[in-house]
Amino acid sequence: MTTISANPYPVKLAGVTGSPYTRKMRAVLRYRRIPYQWILRNSPWDDLAEVPVAIIPVLALPDEHGEYPSAMVDSSPQIMVLEEYHQGRSIVPTDPVVAFLDHLIEDYGDEWCTKMMFHYRWNRHYPEGIEMAAQLLPLMQNLQVPEATRQTMGRAFADRQMRRTALVGCTDENLPVIEASYQRLLDLLDRHLTDHPFVLGQRPGRGDFGIFGQFTQLTGWDPGAVALAVERGPRCVVWTQWMDDMGWWEVDGDQGWFARDALPDTIRELLAEIGRTYAPFMVANADAVRSGADEVVVDIDAHPYRQAPFPYQEKCLRWVHDAYRALDSEDRAAVDGLLDGSGCEALVAGT
Repeated sequence: MTTISANPYPVKLAGVTGSPYTRKMRAVLRYRRIPYQWILRNSPWDDLAEVPVAIIPVLALPDEHGEYPSAMVDSSPQIMVLEEYHQGRSIVPTDPVVAFLDHLIEDYGDEWCTKMMFHYRWNRHYPEGIEMAAQLLPLMQNLQVPEATRQTMGRAFADRQMRRTALVGCTDENLPVIEASYQRLLDLLDRHLTDHPFVLGQRPGRGDFGIFGQFTQLTGWDPGAVALAVERGPRCVVWTQWMDDMGWWEVDGDQGWFARDALPDTIRELLAEIGRTYAPFMVANADAVRSGADEVVVDIDAHPYRQAPFPYQEKCLRWVHDAYRALDSEDRAAVDGLLDGSGCEALVAGT
């Protein structure tokens, strides 16, 4: 039975539906059956406190008086704050070894699959996606925006995002790496979903929501990515639709996760995919950030990959290190065994 917070006031979540991280966090609240109020960010209805960085979604928890004195950003910390705030229907596996893998899969979704999403939305090779985004995104916070303003905003936003493709690695040089990784993920996850409803068993974890967030756009919005998803991963398309609101899915207490010694082959294949792309990038990015280099340069899947260093992703790798160090020696050895040969061992080397 779910035990909810004693606070009678709802959590507030502000964002827009075109944001994969917003969709991720709204789906978490729905699945966990946490009462919440949905707010369009920067709309007339948005009364949340200022946050240090202007990103979405924004989460605010009520105090005992129903006030919302502070707010926070960043979906991964938001998930863990909600784990403390609301008991029951947890999305963190009870086995620390499986929980570590779940953390890793979530970060892969957040920090590598987002490159797929950005690529299929803003790369010049997909003009239909650019045009669709330019037409629709300006309306997401205000349907009554004047038509001339909508067109100006859409064009300006599209131009800015297209200029940012190199910043996030979505360049012509990196195109083979990003597109091949998306296609392999569709193939792999579609096979996994043939036998299992979620990534790590009979209930969704952090990793499910991390991949889901990016898939809301890849399988349901951007034309080029959607066409590939329908062709190569039809189960991925429907799974993403299901994941948007899994409040109806019943779980039995803390049960339902795969056991560490009984992971299906598809999870080992997913770890190998993560080790093939995300792991070398994250390590090279961290090295570039720490050395003050101007560029991340790394071979991924036998292709040269280049982009500007990204300090936030260096922090994400530190969080992975922290989670690994927090394991006891027996659990750390079990993680090492599961990562061995996948390429993911590079993520925890030397920690």
